[in-house]
Amino acid sequence: MQGTVDGFSYGLVTPLVAYLMACLGGALGLRCTTRSMLVAQSWRPGWLALGSAAIGSGIWTMHFVAMMGFTVKETPINYDMGLTFASLGVAVLMVGIGIFIVGYRGTSGTALFTGGTITGLGIASMHYLGMAGMRLNGKLEYNTLTVSASVVIAVVAATAALWAAGQVRGFLWSVGASLVMGLAVSGMHYTGMAALRVHLHAGSGSPEGASPASLLAPLMIGPLAFLLLAGVVVMFDPLMIMDKSGRRPADKRPGIPAHPAVPHPGRRLPPRAGQRHGERRSRTPQNR
Repeated sequence: MQGTVDGFSYGLVTPLVAYLMACLGGALGLRCTTRSMLVAQSWRPGWLALGSAAIGSGIWTMHFVAMMGFTVKETPINYDMGLTFASLGVAVLMVGIGIFIVGYRGTSGTALFTGGTITGLGIASMHYLGMAGMRLNGKLEYNTLTVSASVVIAVVAATAALWAAGQVRGFLWSVGASLVMGLAVSGMHYTGMAALRVHLHAGSGSPEGASPASLLAPLMIGPLAFLLLAGVVVMFDPLMIMDKSGRRPADKRPGIPAHPAVPHPGRRLPPRAGQRHGERRSRTPQNR
């Protein structure tokens, strides 16, 4: 018997809130990635790690906010705590690998493709690992073609977002990129959910695991608090909001002055050696 799946049991509330969570995590993560390209090497790992955790927490929170509106009418749904935590760890780890590649190698073709692919696969892995943590009186089956489409959406979205982060064009540029990233991550989620079919088992009863109300709501407090903290860090960094130069200091190479020489008003610069010599040579015939 096939179960009746409803991904919008609360209407548009859960999709909209989930989208905002994905945008928030994406905006903070992309700004941290942009900032890492403007600072000294010693600060870069910290900014990249903060960006990885922000994006990972954002997409994980988006996933489980959306899952709050997911129901199967014939059976209750519980969640395995271990797999639920593991999906968050996978998201942060794989997104971090992709972001560190782009942060240190730049947005060149190979680095961008590699980083975007790993980040996209991390988003997809988080989704399907979180789905594997569902406990219900039935079996989950997926349409292979639709699952493949959801993975492609995740990879393309991650690649585009990392490319935008590498452009270092300002705050509004990153906000626009985060809106696109949030839309793509949400699209990936609901594309993956469209691939799902639930085949119910005979019998009834409550499945093992924790209920959504007792597990997911308290579990999201940690990532939400982290996103708030990351937002405070971003807001109090003047280079992030005001988009000041943030340019690295000029290289101090032998023979290249750090600043061009500017003559003082009313002061005549002494002639160079070659000029003095030329003047003496030009005056010699006149003295004769």
